[in-house]
Amino acid sequence: MAANTPHVQVRFFTKSSYSVPSTPFSVPIDVGTKELSALINSIIQDGSGEAGSVDFDFLIDGEFLRITLSKHLESKAHSTEEITDIEYVERHPAPKPEDTLLHNDWVSCIRGGKNWILSGCYDNTIHIWTVTGEEKMTIPGHTSPVKAVEWINIDDGPISSFISGSHDQTILLWSWNRETNEVDCINSCRGHAGSVDCLAVNSSKTMFCSGSWDQMLKLWSAELTSTGDVDDDEDENEERPKKKKKTGGKSRQTRVPMLTLEGHTEGISGIDWLDEQTICTVSWDHTIRLWDMKEAKQKSLLQSSKVFLDMSYSNLNSQLVTASADRHVRLWDPRVSEGAIVKCTYTSHNGWVSSVSWSKENEYHFISGSYDNVMKMWDTRSPKVPLYNMTGHEEKILTVDWSIPSLMLSGGADSHLKIYQYNASS
Repeated sequence: MAANTPHVQVRFFTKSSYSVPSTPFSVPIDVGTKELSALINSIIQDGSGEAGSVDFDFLIDGEFLRITLSKHLESKAHSTEEITDIEYVERHPAPKPEDTLLHNDWVSCIRGGKNWILSGCYDNTIHIWTVTGEEKMTIPGHTSPVKAVEWINIDDGPISSFISGSHDQTILLWSWNRETNEVDCINSCRGHAGSVDCLAVNSSKTMFCSGSWDQMLKLWSAELTSTGDVDDDEDENEERPKKKKKTGGKSRQTRVPMLTLEGHTEGISGIDWLDEQTICTVSWDHTIRLWDMKEAKQKSLLQSSKVFLDMSYSNLNSQLVTASADRHVRLWDPRVSEGAIVKCTYTSHNGWVSSVSWSKENEYHFISGSYDNVMKMWDTRSPKVPLYNMTGHEEKILTVDWSIPSLMLSGGADSHLKIYQYNASS
């Protein structure tokens, strides 16, 4: 029976330490990854008959094999008469659920940094957690739901700084003394006329940008010291930050933007720095726009047919992924001005894709969260099937974050912040 099964000649290669001879092997044409992995393990074991223990994935022309070899070759119009080169790599381990951090309302934004996690909530509060799930502080201060949080500085000395944007149209700049666990609101950044939905800090930690439902992009100083762009303005109607530890008696000052740029015709939903001079924004107006902050103008525009809900840019591959209301994640190369600007479309979610985040260590990996309650881990080389589905949320996911390489974070309308442990293989 086996003799009647059509075979195809394949040649294996790898960048890992598990090498096999480069001579062609004859394999049944209807094999899948399970059979190919068993074959590689048997070759590595040198025919000893021992069961192999390494799980492998296989790529043909840079795309993961997710169906049988025959169907893949047919879909790509590959000739079965020629030798097919197949790369094999160790399969990445599945992320493991670690912890669930309970909030009092929807978890709308998350950002990890070093050993700490910031979260923003629809009950108007900001939370600081350790990566092991201990809550260090709950911080009032905003008068409406918190929509965005970002670390500014978490490296130098005992003082860390971060920012929070809110539906109350303000951005608050905070100083946190990790040794005494005291927090101070240094500045209230005012200028937006709509909900502040997204924030991004530049790599030198000197400036940050904000996107709002008022359609405006604004640039701000991230310096903790008072400069010429601040004015004394203590708002008696806003709560002073307090809890766990007393806060200092510093006067909160109003900070105004350094620059305001307009062009979007609907709310800005995602923002990121591509470099120290270029900012990228996505919007409900179906566009991606690149801005030259030195020249203070829009430099390019990429048009889509769907609402954008979020974006994430990777410094490792200079590409960005976007989350859309049509259930798709798309990969873009912002450097391309002609031809196929959308490099790939990733389809698996069953609801609006609300949030995306690149890995900081692997140029191929990113995560997405959706209104279908599921967070997915993707490899850009596997457009049809995600690597893993991470379930557990009982309601829609509003935000995901992969700022800490070993932790995948998700927050949702079930008031939960979920932590998944991820340890990459070699």
